Amino acid sequence: MRALVSREPATPPESRLVMPVQSFRSWKASDRREPAAPRDWKTPWLKRLFVFGGGLALTAYGAWEMYHVVSVSRTTSLQYVLLLLFTINFSWIALAFTSALLGFFGVLFGVGRAERAESLKHRTVVVMPIYNESSARTFAAVAAIRESVEATGLGEHFDYFIVSDTTNPDIWVSEERAFLALRERLGPNSRVYYRHRPKNHHRKAGNIADFVTRWGGHYEQMIVLDADSLMTGSCIVRLAAAMENDPDAGIIQSLPLIINRNTFFARLQQFAARVYGPVIATGLAMWSGRDGNYWGHNAIIRTRAFAEHCGLPDLKGKPPFGGHVLSHDFVEAALIRRAGWSVYMLPDLTGSYEESPPSLIDISVRDRRWCQGNLQHSRIIGAKGFVLPTRQHFATGIMGYLASPFWLMQLVVGILIVLQVNYARPEYFTQEFTLFPVWPRFDPERALRLFALTMAILLAPKLFGLLLTLFNNKLRRAGGGAIRLILSSLIEVLFSAFFAPIMMLIQSGSVFQILLGRDTGWNPQRRDDGSIPLNDIIRRHRTHTVLGVVTGLSAFMIATALFAWMSPTIVGLVLAIPLSWASGQLGIGLWLKRRGLLLTPEEGDPPSVALRANELQTEFAQAGFDDADGLKAIHADPELRHAHELMLPDSHPRRRGEIDPERAVAQAKLVDAETVDDAVIWLKPKERMVVLHDRALIGLLASLPAERAENAA
Repeated sequence: MRALVSREPATPPESRLVMPVQSFRSWKASDRREPAAPRDWKTPWLKRLFVFGGGLALTAYGAWEMYHVVSVSRTTSLQYVLLLLFTINFSWIALAFTSALLGFFGVLFGVGRAERAESLKHRTVVVMPIYNESSARTFAAVAAIRESVEATGLGEHFDYFIVSDTTNPDIWVSEERAFLALRERLGPNSRVYYRHRPKNHHRKAGNIADFVTRWGGHYEQMIVLDADSLMTGSCIVRLAAAMENDPDAGIIQSLPLIINRNTFFARLQQFAARVYGPVIATGLAMWSGRDGNYWGHNAIIRTRAFAEHCGLPDLKGKPPFGGHVLSHDFVEAALIRRAGWSVYMLPDLTGSYEESPPSLIDISVRDRRWCQGNLQHSRIIGAKGFVLPTRQHFATGIMGYLASPFWLMQLVVGILIVLQVNYARPEYFTQEFTLFPVWPRFDPERALRLFALTMAILLAPKLFGLLLTLFNNKLRRAGGGAIRLILSSLIEVLFSAFFAPIMMLIQSGSVFQILLGRDTGWNPQRRDDGSIPLNDIIRRHRTHTVLGVVTGLSAFMIATALFAWMSPTIVGLVLAIPLSWASGQLGIGLWLKRRGLLLTPEEGDPPSVALRANELQTEFAQAGFDDADGLKAIHADPELRHAHELMLPDSHPRRRGEIDPERAVAQAKLVDAETVDDAVIWLKPKERMVVLHDRALIGLLASLPAERAENAA
C-alpha cells in the first residue's frame, strides 16, 4: 500500500488563476461590481451612529472634564499637552466601550446566527499554510478536521491542501513523511494534498497566492487556516453554505476561540478571549456590517474574487515601512471590499478554534511583527477606492500600537507636572500681569470622578462578557459555576493590570524601533507549553525592572499622591521578571485549572475535534518524524526518497559558467564523504536544503554507505 500511496501525485493537476498586482494609487469607481442581491446589502447606519457618535460624545465629555481638572487656575503648556494625550487615549477606550455595549445587546438577543447546511453545490478547499511547524501537530489537526467534515455527510465537497514554506530541512522531510503516512492511513480518495515551496517569497501572503494561482481554479471557495487552527466539520460546512447562499460574499470570517492552553499567561488569554471576546467581536460585526475585516485565518474566501483583486504590490522603499505587505489580511479584506464584494463576520458560528503563545515573551515576539505590519498600514490607509469602514479598521489597528507610546507619554507628562508643582520656582512676573504666580493646579474631586469614569468604561467590556456568561446556564456550568467565573474574572483583571505596563513598554519600544527603521523579520511562532530560561527572562526584562524601581522612588520622593496614582504601573514594572517567569509556567496554569479557575466552557465540555486532534497528535508523535534527521531518513528509505523526488518541482537548467556556491560546496562535501554520517555532520542547514532540492545530489547522498567498511566488517 505504501508504495502505491507514495506514487499518487502529491498535488492535483494545476488549474491556474491569474492574480494581477493591485494598485493603491489608482482605482475607478466603475471597476466596482454591482451587488447581485442589493436587497440584502444593508448598511447599519444606526449602529454606526451609536458606536461612533456615542464614542465621540463620551470623548467630548471626558475632554471637557479633564479641561476643568487642569484649568483651576491659569493652565500651563504641560497641562495642555496632558489634556491632548488624555483625549487621544480616552477616545480609544470610549470607542471600545460603545462597540462592546452594542455587542452586549447583540449577544443578548442572538444576532448573526449562521444557518445549518443540509447540502452543498460547489467544491471547497481547506488550506493550511505552515512554516517550520511540528508535523505531528499540523497533520493531526488536518486529519481531525477531515474526520469531522466527513461526519457531516458532505465530505466529498472538500479537499485539503497543506502548503509548506518550511525552511528547516529536517522539518521539511518530517512533513513529507507525515503526509505520506496520513495518505496511507486514509487510503484512496483521501483528497489530502501537500506542496513545499522552494523559496518563501512574500511569506504567508505569497504562500497563499502561489496556491491560488496554481490550483485555485479547481475551487469555488477556500477556507484558510493557520498552523494552530482547528475547525469542526459543522462550522466548515456552515461557512461553505453561507458563502454559497450569498452571491455577494467575498470573505466570511468566523470567530476563533482559544483552546488547548495550559501555561498561566496563555490561560489568562484563553479565558479573556472566551468570556469577553464574543462581546467585542459581535459589536464589531454589527457596526461593520458588510464592510468587515479579515484576520488571516479561520475564514472562507471566494477564490476567483481573491485572485482577481488581492494581488498585493510591494511598497516602495525598504522595511519596516517598505517591501512586501507584512499584515496582509487587513489589506486583502480592503481590496476585495473595494471591488464590490462584501466582507463580514459570523461571530455566533461555533466550532472555530486557535491557540495562543504560551508566555509573555512569546507573545511579545509575535506582537513585534504585528506592530510593524499595522504601522505599515499607515502607507495604505489612504489608498484610492477604500470604503470608510475599511479605513477605520486600518486606523484601529494602527492605534492599537500607538496607544502604548501615547500612554507612556501621558505618564511622563503627569510626572513632569507634579515635579513642577513640587520643585519648580513659581514665575511671579510674566508678560501678562497677574496677582498670583503661574503654578499648575488641579481640581482633585473632578480628577477622582474622571478616573472612576475612565476605569468604568475600560472595564465595562469585561463586565459585559462576564454577565452574558453568567446568564447562560450551559456556559456558566461548563465554566465552573458562577463563583469560579467571578473569581477567574478578578484574577484576569488583576494580572492584566500587572502585565499591561510591561506590554506598554514592549510595544512602545517596538514602535520606536520601527520608526528608526528596524525590520522585524519573520520568526516561527513557539506554540508548545513550556517555560523560558530564567537568564533570557532577566535579559529581556531587566530594563523594565530598573525603570520601575527608578520611577517608583522618584514618584515617592516627589509626592506620595503621585506614587499612589502610579502604583499599578510601578508594581507591574518592578515585578516584570517574576511576572514574565510565572507567565510561562505550566505548573501555575495547571494548578488553577485543577481548582476550576480560568476555566473556559471548552475545557468543561471539550469539542470533539480538539480531543481527536490531541489524540492523533500523540499517535503521530510516536512515529518520531519530528525527531529524525532529514538526510538520514531520505538515505535510509528508498520509498521515501522516491516520493520526495516526485514532490520536487521541475528544476531549471543551469546556464554554463553560472555556479551556485552552496551547491558546489554541498556537492564537494558529498563527494568527499565516506558515510552518510560524514554528510550529516558536514552539511550546514542551507547546504542540506540545496541537497534536498537537487535530484542529482540526492543520488549522491543515497550512494553513500551507512557505515564505514571496517566497521561493517
